Amino acid sequence: MTAAPVAPPFTDLERERLARIALTQLIEPGTPLLDTCIVGSTATEVYQRFAEEDPELGDDGLEARLRLAQIHPDRDLERATNAGFRYVIPGDEEWPAQVQRLAGQEPLQYRTGTPLGLWVRGPLLLSDLDRSVAIVGSRDATAYGADAAARIAADLAVNDFVTVSGAAVGIDAAAHRGALTGPPGSTVAVLAGGVDVPYPLRHRRLIDAIAESGAVISEIAPGFPVTRYRFLSRNRIIAALARGTVVVEAAARSGSLNTSHWAYSINTPVMAVPGQVGAMTSVGTHELVRSGKGVLVTDGLDVRELVGDMGEAVPEEPRGPVRRRDSLTSVEKQVLDAVPVGSPSSQLAIARSACLHPKTAGTALSRLEALGLAERFPDGWQLAPGAART
Repeated sequence: MTAAPVAPPFTDLERERLARIALTQLIEPGTPLLDTCIVGSTATEVYQRFAEEDPELGDDGLEARLRLAQIHPDRDLERATNAGFRYVIPGDEEWPAQVQRLAGQEPLQYRTGTPLGLWVRGPLLLSDLDRSVAIVGSRDATAYGADAAARIAADLAVNDFVTVSGAAVGIDAAAHRGALTGPPGSTVAVLAGGVDVPYPLRHRRLIDAIAESGAVISEIAPGFPVTRYRFLSRNRIIAALARGTVVVEAAARSGSLNTSHWAYSINTPVMAVPGQVGAMTSVGTHELVRSGKGVLVTDGLDVRELVGDMGEAVPEEPRGPVRRRDSLTSVEKQVLDAVPVGSPSSQLAIARSACLHPKTAGTALSRLEALGLAERFPDGWQLAPGAART
């Protein structure tokens, strides 16, 4: 059987690029077979083994060889380039080194391995994803979950983090939209089909918006459709690109838990947003926390504290107007709550009401007076006008 040529007079890197394009059409990306074949070899060498009908490749290799005549990687690359796509492989300056964490990992649902390459649609360089966070979750998102995902993504965007997700209905879409409110290039979508195959179709405009300033990514060649197993393959890439993975709403068998398992296996932080007790969409996230595999987070600040650079300054988020009561000690707050309104009460009576020693109560009352929270009268103490107890 004659194989399509993959070694025109290009550089070694370009020959390797064409071989990797070919291999991902011979063997389903993300399967252990492809990962095993490439270990210790270049893609060019592995492709040649298929072309020469190497018997060591077994039955799976025979099935792949039957497709050789239909594969034309040079034409595929030319068409993709003309459409504005690029194929990034190890050796390119843009290659995201963090995905190498997938090398040697045990298969999870028959999926594993570092991707041979990544198709990219959009201006954002993959090398700029060293500051990225994955946000994933239920397709059946509640309004609470969607709002939480969008808020976290928006916070990450204004703090120079890129949100990585899968463009699915529910939490994924909410995370992308939240990130799109920030600076350009604040989100990327990793698809389970070609970068020119929007899925779900209803998210075509959302995916176009992501590609306009960020990136749409896939290890699947352009034109190829999504399949159930390609979603599982896609999940490992989402986890590997990011510094950490946030799960917002996940049922017990949610696909987003597959992503979190990949993050856990490559030793990146797994985070979970708490949900309503008893809700089906909270079972998975609560189990992550209960099992110790996930850390509870409630906002972007919590996430940034876990994934930020060592020594990186985390700006304090506004907590509402500062009140005089905020500076009080617990004892002073206890005494303040015992000070009457409208009619003075003695220091001894206030101490008894607060269950404190009279001398301790007297010290606290003096401090409350200095702050304008309590007033001293000849016959005792009372709350100052306008002083709030809360």
